[in-house]
Amino acid sequence: MSKRDYYEVLGVQKNASDSEIKKAFRNLAKDNHPDKNPNDQAAETRFKEINEAYETLKNPQSRSAYDQFGHAAFEGAGGRGGFSNFDFTNAFSDIFGSDIFDDIFDGFGGARRRGRRRIARI
Repeated sequence: MSKRDYYEVLGVQKNASDSEIKKAFRNLAKDNHPDKNPNDQAAETRFKEINEAYETLKNPQSRSAYDQFGHAAFEGAGGRGGFSNFDFTNAFSDIFGSDIFDDIFDGFGGARRRGRRRIARI
């Protein structure tokens, strides 16, 4: 199966600004997030495809390479390798903003983890 064009995946034009790409990503990622669509394999597949497209297009260097060579820019040795190298932490902070996740993770174990480090040092 060949991959769809990343601009098509996000529903933006090739000359879209960074902010337009980010906005499209956020909207699509929220709508297709696995937590919002439990047991929906199609939504999960779309979510991964949306994230892969955004990971490429948000970075000026990878976007330029993609614009010039398409998916071939990331195939072969040293290439992205598809979904397996996807960084979900960055994707979530891009979707919802890092402040929300910093607050959540600090409140749900951040202090506990810091406490364990102190104990380990004693």
